[in-house]
Amino acid sequence: MLSTTERTRLNRAKHKTRTERADLFDVLDHGLLCHMAVVVDGTPLALPTCHARIGDTLYLHGSTGARSLRQGSEVCVTVTVPDGLVLARSAVHHSFNHRSAMVLGTPRVVEDEDERLDALRAIVDHLVPGRWDQVREPSTQDLAKTRVLALPLEEASVKVRTGGPNDEPEDAELPVWAGELPLTLTVGEPRPDPGRQVEVPLPGHVARMVGRAW
Repeated sequence: MLSTTERTRLNRAKHKTRTERADLFDVLDHGLLCHMAVVVDGTPLALPTCHARIGDTLYLHGSTGARSLRQGSEVCVTVTVPDGLVLARSAVHHSFNHRSAMVLGTPRVVEDEDERLDALRAIVDHLVPGRWDQVREPSTQDLAKTRVLALPLEEASVKVRTGGPNDEPEDAELPVWAGELPLTLTVGEPRPDPGRQVEVPLPGHVARMVGRAW
C-alpha cells in the first residue's frame, strides 16, 4: 500500500486515487518519459528525462554539469501514460483518460560503480529491452560525465482516469457526439542512422519492438 501524506492526498476527484504499490509500479514501468520538477537558484524547472525502476527505487540520469542534479535538491517526478481523449457534450467536461504517478523526495547521487551501471542498464533496457547487451558499455569518460540519481519510492501518489465523459444530466439529449478516442503509443518502422559507417542488419531486439504498443 502507498502511505498517503498531506502532499500526496487528492483533495478533488478522490475516486481516481490508487493506493496499491502495484499501481505505482505499473505507471513507472509503462511510462517512457518522466518530468523532474526542481527549484534551481530560485527558478522552478520541469525537466524531461528517462527513468527506470529497480525494486522500490526510481533511477534518473543526466549530465554532471546539470545544476538540477545537485546533491540534496528535493524533486517531484511525474510520469503519465495517456490512454484516451474523452469528448463530452459540453466544452468544460472534455477530459483525458490516463494513468499518472507523482513521486516526491530528495534523491541521492549514486556513487557506487556497480549500482550506477545497474541503473544505467535498467534505463537503457526500459526503453528497448535487450539493448544494453548489444551496445558499448559506458567508458570511464562516459561515467565521468554522467550523474545517476536514486529516488526512493516512499512518498508517492497514483491517479487513474477511465471511462467516458461526465456530462451534466441535462446535456444527455444534445445532438453532440460524445465518447472516447483511445490513444496508443506504437513503435513504427526503424529508421537506420543515415550517417552510419558500417552496414549492420536489424537486430532481433529492435525488430521485436516494431508494432509494440504501450
